[in-house]
Amino acid sequence: MATQIKAPQFPEAVADGTVATWHKQPGDAVAREELLVDIETDKIVLEIVAPADGVLTEILKGEGEVIESQELIAMFEEGAKGSGAAPAGSEATASTSESDSDQIEDNWGPAVRKLIAENNIDPSKISGTGKGGRITKEDVVKFMEGSASTPAPVKAAPAAKSTAPKSAPGGAVNFDAGDREERRVPMTRLRARVAERLVEAQQTAAMLTTFNEVNMKPVMDMRKNYKDQFEKAHGVRLGFMSFFIKAAVEALKKYPSVNASIDGTDIVYHGYYDIGVAVSSNRGLVVPILKDTDKKNFAEIEAQIAEYGAKAQAGKLSLDEMTGGTFTISNGGVFGSLLSTPILNPPQTAILGMHKIQERPMAVNGKVEILPMMYLAVSYDHRMIDGKEAVQFLVTIKDLLEDPARLLLDI
Repeated sequence: MATQIKAPQFPEAVADGTVATWHKQPGDAVAREELLVDIETDKIVLEIVAPADGVLTEILKGEGEVIESQELIAMFEEGAKGSGAAPAGSEATASTSESDSDQIEDNWGPAVRKLIAENNIDPSKISGTGKGGRITKEDVVKFMEGSASTPAPVKAAPAAKSTAPKSAPGGAVNFDAGDREERRVPMTRLRARVAERLVEAQQTAAMLTTFNEVNMKPVMDMRKNYKDQFEKAHGVRLGFMSFFIKAAVEALKKYPSVNASIDGTDIVYHGYYDIGVAVSSNRGLVVPILKDTDKKNFAEIEAQIAEYGAKAQAGKLSLDEMTGGTFTISNGGVFGSLLSTPILNPPQTAILGMHKIQERPMAVNGKVEILPMMYLAVSYDHRMIDGKEAVQFLVTIKDLLEDPARLLLDI
């Protein structure tokens, strides 16, 4: 039975999506719930799986094509059996006619056409493994790797280097030493959207940053004393982020303008505390939202942070988990950042930046002591928040972290 494969229903906040990667090709046998294709939006990557056992018969939207909500992207045959390769005796043979070549070329995906054009490859030399001899992206990559490893026929020489640089974590590429190669790749929708929002924040907000430093010894001592008991009781590790979130919530209660947002000429004050935690993933920066953090205890916050971190790395965050937020915390310290000026996450009016904990000599009661210190930064929209409020907000966080018992006693 023929079944239509459609794009998912996008929420109102997402206008369209892009076909990122087809994991199956026409003619491939597919098991129920097996991944067919990734759809990338400017917020998350959505996965479409097979509705039943069968065969993917036709791809209507290739990689790189923009699609709308519920748009038809492929055809699927339930109960059919496929091989994943062109059947013997098919019209795609080594002596393909000119008209057949044109027809096959029309079925190439955008990624295939781009690789062939950029690397000046003769497509007639590539053996297609798709249905009807269709050339897939994997076929082109294998061809380039095979060509690169073939020695020169005239005289002994080192094997030619691959024309395609090796992939590296985070979507970057690695080049061999001494190369002067370049590689142009399209920016992912997620990274493009992040870039757009960051530029928008700098262009539309009167952004200013204030700094302070906090003695992390009290928090570190409390964590050291109770981390084993905490993990045994709650099944989750006690980190630093829960202390900062709870301290931020108490400071936001004292200074509600920091928890507000600007909507045109209106100021929207929020009576809830949904904290966004910036997370770096292989696809770019994402900010999952911990909702109602004022109602959560340390264990619930740590468990949700761990869950979001794992989902971010796997690209499994849902739109609901990334929607909203009244305040954001960014921790550049995990990468070694000593000091930075975080950029606002519109329409929010403030963001807290955490940094590396570093031992420094500090004057305490007329004596020099070596203490684990962290620089804190709060970037804020000066249209909404006065400098006095921003400074007092940050000092409140500092005071609570240097006396963390106050977080537990609610004082």
